[in-house]
Amino acid sequence: MAEEKETEESAPVEKKSSNMLMIIIIVVLILIIIIGAVVAFLLMGSDEEAAVSNAPQAQERMADTHKSRKSTLSSSFDDNRKLSDIGVLYPLDTFTVNLKSDSGRRYLKATMSLELDSPELSHELDSKAPVLRDRIIRILSSKTLEEISSKKGKQKVSQQIMDTLNSMITDGKIQGIYFTEFVIQ
Repeated sequence: MAEEKETEESAPVEKKSSNMLMIIIIVVLILIIIIGAVVAFLLMGSDEEAAVSNAPQAQERMADTHKSRKSTLSSSFDDNRKLSDIGVLYPLDTFTVNLKSDSGRRYLKATMSLELDSPELSHELDSKAPVLRDRIIRILSSKTLEEISSKKGKQKVSQQIMDTLNSMITDGKIQGIYFTEFVIQ
């Protein structure tokens, strides 16, 4: 008899504790969902409100960003030319070279275009294409990953290629080098 009383009393206690645990879990999940929804609403709502109420300020910020990008680009290439002032572009084939490293497992795939000061220079470049490609391959393959992975490194390589090619040509001058593909693996 005493044993029957104990099992009857322990069953409701276990049932109550499991029900209470289930209620706590459900409440916590509901709170997490509500908090997530509020955060998502605030993040999305603030962007839309800022865009609608601060449209003139947003346009100013975009103009400032555009100016800073333009000044960064112009200072990095040492010319303040507009896009419309860019000369004739002479596209080169893709260069795939091994980078200088201990293991020899890194390579660079680069495609570039040369900016020419006159259209007549393209004829000279056509006739000297194998020599030009050789010089560019030698320059690119002499670089390490660390040398070309930064912005300054790319500018330095670009300047070195431009100086080397300009010393080889007679009908004009290469004014700039533009990388259209630059993949390091």
